[in-house]
Amino acid sequence: MRTEAKPFTVSPQDLMALGLNEVAYIRAVVENGQKLFAVHAADGTRLGLMPTRETAVGAMLQNDLELVPLH
Repeated sequence: MRTEAKPFTVSPQDLMALGLNEVAYIRAVVENGQKLFAVHAADGTRLGLMPTRETAVGAMLQNDLELVPLH
């Protein structure tokens, strides 16, 4: 006997949350006159500040986050 899948709706909030804990991006910032690299979650929440881009990438990899490029 074959059953059909029931359609469901996904809210815009649900779509925004997809990948939230899986992807992140890095943005160069200046704080207290010092150039640093901020790691941000997909929703823009700052997760951390690192002294170098390489350190930021390493922190992301340690936390199983995939780096996504910003254009």
